[in-house]
Amino acid sequence: LSTDKTVKVLNILEKNIQDGSKLSTLLNHNNDTEDEERLWRDLIMERVTKSADACLTAINIMTSPNMPKAVYIEDVIERVIQYTKFHLQNTLYPQYDPVYRVDPHGGGVLSSKAKRAKCSTHKQRVIVMLYNKFCDIVSSLSELLEIQLLTDTTILQISSMGITPFFVENVSELQLCAIKLVTAVSNF
Repeated sequence: LSTDKTVKVLNILEKNIQDGSKLSTLLNHNNDTEDEERLWRDLIMERVTKSADACLTAINIMTSPNMPKAVYIEDVIERVIQYTKFHLQNTLYPQYDPVYRVDPHGGGVLSSKAKRAKCSTHKQRVIVMLYNKFCDIVSSLSELLEIQLLTDTTILQISSMGITPFFVENVSELQLCAIKLVTAVSNF
C-alpha cells in the first residue's frame, strides 16, 4: 500500500477505536428484563471487541518493518492508549479482581480480602478473548516505543498503563506484557 492509503486506513481505524472507547460493559439497568440487559451487554461487547481489533490492527501496521514516518500518527496512538486504559480499568480489572468492582447498589464497604473471597473465577469467553487482545496491545505498544519517539504526555499515559497491572490480581499474562512495556519506557 502507498503511504497515503495506509494513513487513510489508520484514520478509519481511529474512528472504529473511538466508537468503543468510552462504553461501559458493566451495565446494570434495574428496569430492563434479563433478556434486554443481555442484548445490551452483547451489543456493547461487540462494539468494544471491534474497537480492540481496530487497536491491534493500527498498532500492527505501525510496528511493521520499514514503515514511513507518516504512518506514526500521534492521534491514533493516543486513541489506542486512551481506549486501552479505559477498558483495562472499567472492563477487565473488575472482571479479574473483585477489589476493582463497584457495587451498583451502594452496599456496605467490604475489605479487599472479603471481596476476593467472594469472587468467582469463571470468566465469560468474550472477556477472556478481550483480555488476550489487551495483552497483545500492551506488548505491541512496547514494540512501538522502540521504533518511534513519542511525546512526554503520551509516555506518561503509557507509564501509568504499564504500572497499574502490578496492583491487580489474577492478570499474570498482562503483568508480563506490562514488564515489557515499562522496560521500553525506561529505555526511552
